[in-house]
Amino acid sequence: MVRVRDLRVTIQTRDGRIHAVGGVDFDLDRGRVLCLVGESGAGKSVTLRALNRLNPPRRTVTSGRIEIDGHDIRAASEREMADLRGKLVGMIFQEPMTAFDPVFTVGRQITETIRRHDHVSQAEAERRTLDLFDRAQIPSARARLRAYPHELSGGLRQRVMIAMALACRPKLLLADEPTTALDATVQIQILLLLRELQRELGMGILFVTHDFGVAAEIADEIAVMYAGLIVEQGPTAAMIDSPLHPYMRGLMDARVRPEMRGAPLRTIPGAPPGLETPPRGCAFAPRCALAAPPCLAATPPIEIPAPDHRVRCVRSGPAALFPAEAPRP
Repeated sequence: MVRVRDLRVTIQTRDGRIHAVGGVDFDLDRGRVLCLVGESGAGKSVTLRALNRLNPPRRTVTSGRIEIDGHDIRAASEREMADLRGKLVGMIFQEPMTAFDPVFTVGRQITETIRRHDHVSQAEAERRTLDLFDRAQIPSARARLRAYPHELSGGLRQRVMIAMALACRPKLLLADEPTTALDATVQIQILLLLRELQRELGMGILFVTHDFGVAAEIADEIAVMYAGLIVEQGPTAAMIDSPLHPYMRGLMDARVRPEMRGAPLRTIPGAPPGLETPPRGCAFAPRCALAAPPCLAATPPIEIPAPDHRVRCVRSGPAALFPAEAPRP
């Protein structure tokens, strides 16, 4: 359903150009959940917003190919995109308080979305909105129709945001860190709700997060981004239990575990590179304990060490330079 090839996004800032995404490829089938995971600044949200053409148009240059259900997103006109947003592609934002219009009730905002895309009566739009509220497990659904965004709790606002994103039954749902601002109890409720709705509606979900606990809960597949590139992608269980890229292995080693009580936390030394100039060679090499001269010479190609598992690292291919038992960073 989703096919992305060589996606590159450059953003013009006051301080110069930022090469936020440097050549990303991935596919997403209907009924599947793919999580983009990585540190802040890795390019996750920019990649996500490129699929809906929501990056600032005057300051962003995008290249590559984006196809969603047969539609060429980059070639579509603004009018075509207005029709595709909401109908083909739904979006859940990280902070619904800023995504909703504060001067209109949440019910009005959702019913207008339904009427705009599906050309139904006001009564039918309200009926569908109430049904969405029930599916999203929003209590006192009819009363919530008349509520303004500021009158709802953070968890309820996010549920209403989910209802709005699903209002026109999209085939693809984009979720930009939708649980980050929520406490742990509400977070798990939202994740379970999204999984239930995804299975019920059969849609694909592209989910952005920096939390591997969240990714493990909802994802069928995980793609790890670093410095604007996907460095490893594979099934969730394989990614968490048997990571191949040194960066992903370092992230897994840095997790807090119960048996570590009193022990120092493990960290990955250094910091991600600036993206004003695309780094030569592997962007992770300056922080990698396994780095060798070939890592600095050119960007490593994609290797496929197992079915459905891809990694951008020379140590995983037939020309591997490092022993399998090499220490993790």
